[in-house]
Amino acid sequence: MTINCNGKLISLETPKIMGILNLTPDSFYDGGSYKNEQEILQQTEKMLADGAFCIDVGAYSSRPNAEDVSTEKEMQRLMPVIELLQKEFPDIILSIDTFRSEIARKAVDSGAAIINDISGGSLDKLMMKTIGELKVPYILMHMRGTPKTMQSLTQYDDLLQDIIYYFSNKVAEARSFGIHDIILDPGFGFAKTTSQNFELLKNLSLLNVLEIPVLAGLSRKSMIYKTLEISAKEALNGTSVLNTLALQQGAKLLRVHDVKEAKECIDLVAQL
Repeated sequence: MTINCNGKLISLETPKIMGILNLTPDSFYDGGSYKNEQEILQQTEKMLADGAFCIDVGAYSSRPNAEDVSTEKEMQRLMPVIELLQKEFPDIILSIDTFRSEIARKAVDSGAAIINDISGGSLDKLMMKTIGELKVPYILMHMRGTPKTMQSLTQYDDLLQDIIYYFSNKVAEARSFGIHDIILDPGFGFAKTTSQNFELLKNLSLLNVLEIPVLAGLSRKSMIYKTLEISAKEALNGTSVLNTLALQQGAKLLRVHDVKEAKECIDLVAQL
């Protein structure tokens, strides 16, 4: 399994890590963490040094009940940071967390290598066409509704079957637009209850039937801290446990806030 990032062929035979860089004031864990360029550069440098193969930059909070952010505002937050990171780290692979085709195009034109779309093309009908034209890897997530409405949309006939059916249709649509490199994100915490999140994790290997790399985004999510009755800040140990389980189920990418600990999970599971 490989993906082409700005001409670099990245093998996913050994699982890889995406480091999260949120530029939003209201993200559930690290909202408002970075006050200036120096803090952004320091965090990015740390994640790269700790073993992240790419940095996933987001300027729109997708936490449950998050407020909408205009395209203009998202652009204002994102573009200077893309420019900053490209200048400071010329070889950096940037993933952009957006569901808007306009943002995706502008970001890739500015050097971004991957688009990470929480809506799988559902919130912008031009997204898949745009990705096909840009010829970049596309992370396609399972979600229902929007971040504001998704937690009221948790009724499934059969959770895993419904997700596999969703991905089968979405992958076919993506292929029809000429998208070659696809990564599937089952969307832990998106339109799923806590018990559904654990059911999904327990059966994550079922997604391997699609023969497409699977990304696990479990880092410090509410399924951990609500279950353990702790805060997101205290959820690092729980994150490592769930990342380990995801790796054992065949996940090829871990999207995390804490790169060093995720790398340790990968290195230890590789010994089994």
